[in-house]
This record gives sequence, C-alpha cells and structure tokens, in this order.
Amino acid sequence: MKLVIVSGLSGSGKSIALATLEDKGYYCIDNLPVFLLENFLEEARKPHNRYQKVAVSIDSRNQANTVQLFPGLLETIRKLDIEFTTLYLQAEQFVLINRFRETRRRHPLSHNDLSLSDAIEEEQRLMNPIANYADIIIDTTHMNIHQIRQEINNRIEKGISQGCTVRLESFGFKYGIPADADLVFDARCLPNPYWQTNLCEKTGQDIEVKNFLKSSPEVSQMIEDIFKLLQRWLPLFEKENRRYLNVAVGCTGGQHRSVYVIEEVAVQLRTDNNKTLIRHRELSKQ
Repeated sequence: MKLVIVSGLSGSGKSIALATLEDKGYYCIDNLPVFLLENFLEEARKPHNRYQKVAVSIDSRNQANTVQLFPGLLETIRKLDIEFTTLYLQAEQFVLINRFRETRRRHPLSHNDLSLSDAIEEEQRLMNPIANYADIIIDTTHMNIHQIRQEINNRIEKGISQGCTVRLESFGFKYGIPADADLVFDARCLPNPYWQTNLCEKTGQDIEVKNFLKSSPEVSQMIEDIFKLLQRWLPLFEKENRRYLNVAVGCTGGQHRSVYVIEEVAVQLRTDNNKTLIRHRELSKQ
C-alpha cells in the first residue's frame, strides 16, 4: 500500500492536493484524527480491503495535543512496512489572509478573541511537529490552482520512490526566495541580458539569450560548480533517505540568467542519471 499524508496551513491548498490525488486513484480521507491513523492503516492493509493508494489529510482541526503525537506516529507507520510520503503545504501569511478574504471562509482557529493573522501564526506554531518531519514541502504563495495540481503530480505521482529527486527552480530575488528551497544560488553576479536591447524582452529559454550567456566563461563556471556540488553531495542526501532536494537559482527578475543556469544544470544532471524536475517560478506567472 502507498500512503500520502497531506498536511499544511489552512488556505495553502490541502483540499486541492487531496482532490488531485483522488483523481489519480487514491482513496482520500480529509481531517482524520491523528490517533485513528494507526488503526485505519492496520485495517486498510488487510488483503480483503485492497487499498493500493491512500491519502490522508491531517491538519490543525485536530486537537493540539494529538498533533504532538505525529513524530511517534511516523515511527509506527515505518514498523508497519508501508511506503509513505508526508506532504506539507504552506504559503506566506499575506497570501493566506487574501485567500480567506476572497473565499469568505472562517479560519479553523479563529474566534472572537483571535484575529485572522493571529490565527495563522498560531496554526504555524501548532503544525511545526508535522512540518519538521515532512518529506516534501510545497510553498504555494506564487501558485494558482492549476499550478498546485501540476506540482502535486510532479512531486507525488511522477516522483520515483527510490533515490533522491532534484527539483531545480529559477526565481527572481525581487519577488522573494522560494520558502521550500534547500540550496540557494545567486546568479546576479553574471552578465545580465536584460541590459541588451534585443534581449530584455526574451527569456533564458530563447536561443538569443542562450548564446549571449553561453559566451561568458563566468556563466559556464557557475553551471559547472553547481553541478559538481550536487554530484558530490547528492549521494549523502540519498543516504539520509531524502526523497527530494530543492535547489533554487535566482537572478534579479527570474527571467534570464537563473532560467538559463537551471536548464543547463538539468541537462548535466540528467546525463548523470539523476532524477530531475524543473520549475521556472516567474515564467509560470506569465
């Protein structure tokens, strides 16, 4: 049986994640109390039930004291010899506030004495025991519904359970560093195509920008250095049972240099037989 535990902050996209997994054939349960999960799994894995893929949502609607039981619960699941992944979704506070205002939904922790912003902060504190043990963390701050669904497909359904998948993401520093990045590289020191009149409206995926950046020894050196670092340390991440390593490369606007560097590093990683996913955060907004 394959199990996905879906958790995260209210308004970050947990319902979208469950719906996406349900479309992929998962038997989905929303807001299962933590203390019932072990009993459910023992029953679900019996031969006559035939549950092959199960997704369970655990969030702040659980009582605070039961959320604290989560780390011990993971050890119990491991003893049951079940293949499982813990997925945690989050977003910046201002985005969560806007989403609640747009949908006019009530935050699970909000009440007369607690404002929406305070409820979000309280939920972040409450959910730390789960966030700290998550295999996959997805920040949906800059994602719409379709992008969240695609990200879930890439990270859960298309991911390979064995080994560590490298997720390469380009971004613009002016829009903030991806919250789920494990490693961050700064490409702002490289020659900037933006200042070339014929290149400023293009991206790092266009041949003219590629040729411009390819001609720079500094660009080639950065690509080589990032690749060699990943090549050197990826086996150790795998040894620690890391399923995903999120690598972010940023430039000023996330249109040219970071896009090109990510694409070139991906080519080398794939040649080296590593599992690699690509996301261009700022280009995906267009």
